[in-house]
Amino acid sequence: MTFDFERVDLNDLSRHFGRRKAVARVSLSLQAGDILGLLGPNGAGKSTLLGMLSTLVAPTSGSVTYGGVTAAERGEAIRSRIGVLAHELHLYPELTARQNLEFFASLHGLSDATLVATALESANLGDRGDDQVASFSRGMRQRLALERCLLHRPRLVLLDEPFTGLDDRAVRIVADRIRRIASEGAMIVLATHDLDVADGLITRMAVVRGGRLLSDAVASAGVRQQYRALVESA
Repeated sequence: MTFDFERVDLNDLSRHFGRRKAVARVSLSLQAGDILGLLGPNGAGKSTLLGMLSTLVAPTSGSVTYGGVTAAERGEAIRSRIGVLAHELHLYPELTARQNLEFFASLHGLSDATLVATALESANLGDRGDDQVASFSRGMRQRLALERCLLHRPRLVLLDEPFTGLDDRAVRIVADRIRRIASEGAMIVLATHDLDVADGLITRMAVVRGGRLLSDAVASAGVRQQYRALVESA
């Protein structure tokens, strides 16, 4: 039976790099359908938190559990249910968009041509599937990379600044895609500085500063104002 989970818990999670505390005793939980906005200034600890959620960065103390299971217990199985979009898009520019998706699908043991065709359409690249990625704009690469990380239908999706390089139309396409996968039961953690896009998209708002969690609350209209008040008062 394929391993799965519908809840992720960060339990008193810390990560130190030498004497610097990148993350300090953060606790929060995610459930299927959540779109968690991970917000904070540069250096707040957002990327370190994403790294620990992805299992690629080990906590100094505390734990992350996926349905009550840690990466130390079921690391390979957990990673098979995680999708990551980082600043580095992990695309091969000399390959076509279709070849990139086929390659990454094969890493997950997937070989369905329909899956790749659907991913290209979801990225609004149906007519560019056989073009080299080297010819794509940053926004086109960003949309393709998002579909790359969703090919295996991950339960936990970690997105680091997914709106970088996107025009308004592409932002709407990506935001709608995020809403759709959340409605299908994925948990989304979205690190972004684009508070206007986050407003109306995220369902929860976790604000970090200096590695500490300042707030974890249901998101409501006026994300920018809530964020500014929290950060300035910390």
